[in-house]
Amino acid sequence: MIHDYEQKLLQLIDDNIDSATDDELFAGGYLRGHLSLAVADCETESPLSVMKEKVAQSITDAKSELSPSDYVLVCQMWQEISA
Repeated sequence: MIHDYEQKLLQLIDDNIDSATDDELFAGGYLRGHLSLAVADCETESPLSVMKEKVAQSITDAKSELSPSDYVLVCQMWQEISA
């Protein structure tokens, strides 16, 4: 189930590549890495909610890597695609 959800999220990111702004492309690429890490941590038997929490926590933990505006972009995209 988690791998299916990961594929759905990655497809949502990929579907917007042709029309995405530079900021959206950045946020999508950045989220891909956090998604992959969270899925690897959860493996296939963890509940989907755990994976979502891991992605959100991973983004929060990496906040210092991003400018404030980039952090907002990444958080907004995560909220949009994970809904």
